[in-house]
Amino acid sequence: VQLQASGGGLVQAGGSLRLSCAASRSISGDVLMAWYRQAPGKGREFVAIITVSSRITYADSVKGRFTISRDNAKNTLYLQMNSLKPEDTAVYYCMTRTTDTGDYWGQGTEVTVSS
Repeated sequence: VQLQASGGGLVQAGGSLRLSCAASRSISGDVLMAWYRQAPGKGREFVAIITVSSRITYADSVKGRFTISRDNAKNTLYLQMNSLKPEDTAVYYCMTRTTDTGDYWGQGTEVTVSS
């Protein structure tokens, strides 16, 4: 499985971005898909997750501002990010967990929020 993340960029605080993660094959059967991020000098942290049954969980730091969704017909995972803050600056990674071959990660897309 290959995951291609896109949609990152430079945005002012309070702005919005929509990240996409396109998979190379069907995602409809994957156990879960998620977004993680890694800020400069920090470890990778959980952002949001959506399961095959569409159960969603967010990190407290993004709750109410970010929305995760998946379009199985397009084999794509999304992350709508609103009310962005400078502390959201990070490289954002998507991942998927398959039923048989484990976890796969995308290459990351960089988000920079200026104050």
